[in-house]
Amino acid sequence: MNVNISGQLIDIDNEEARGNCYRLLAACFYYPQKDVFIEEGLFKNLTELFRKVCPSASVFSEEMEKAISNYSNEDLLVDYSRLFVGPSELIAPPYGSVYLDEGRRVMGDSTMEVIKMYEEEGLSKDSEFKDLPDHIAVELEFMYYLTFKEVEALRQSDLEKAKGFIDKQEIFLNTFLQRWVPPFCEKIRDGTDNKFYIALSDCLSTFVMNSAIPHDIYKHLTERPQGVMN
Repeated sequence: MNVNISGQLIDIDNEEARGNCYRLLAACFYYPQKDVFIEEGLFKNLTELFRKVCPSASVFSEEMEKAISNYSNEDLLVDYSRLFVGPSELIAPPYGSVYLDEGRRVMGDSTMEVIKMYEEEGLSKDSEFKDLPDHIAVELEFMYYLTFKEVEALRQSDLEKAKGFIDKQEIFLNTFLQRWVPPFCEKIRDGTDNKFYIALSDCLSTFVMNSAIPHDIYKHLTERPQGVMN
């Protein structure tokens, strides 16, 4: 479905695909479930989505699909725990505050800013989720939420509301994800020989650094035109 904005056709399905990339990447940063990933076609779906919105990342999602077949779920769990969980010092802490705040501490000032953005959207942490609110999976899911709300507004021809959610995406990317994802992914690459997690780090960093809404779409949204559904 397209929206005609001042003569510019915006592919809503493309924006929906961009949001789903965040959602599927988030799933990869929870405890690994190899059989579930394969049965649900996670990597094939991710590659198809990337080909629409970020072709340079699709190379790495294809590598993820190939690499995961070489590991048992136990192998993946061992490497996941060593990188992201512990019990010893984490090789690649999956928390934004470690990279954004002085002293590499968790629950720092940046975490409080992230929580504030969640709360402004009426969101709170699921009681079953025991990790921190600036965990990489949670922040990626928040970006999925914002793109979902943008798409919802576009389908309703509510361009002002859509622009508001795009603004929030830009703020969250610029303030948080695009600042801490590159060093986080570098730690993954330096800290493991596991080809699945290396490919995941390349996939994440490539997408996050190129995942903002296209500037031509943003430009037309800021012109306050009339929206007409096609």
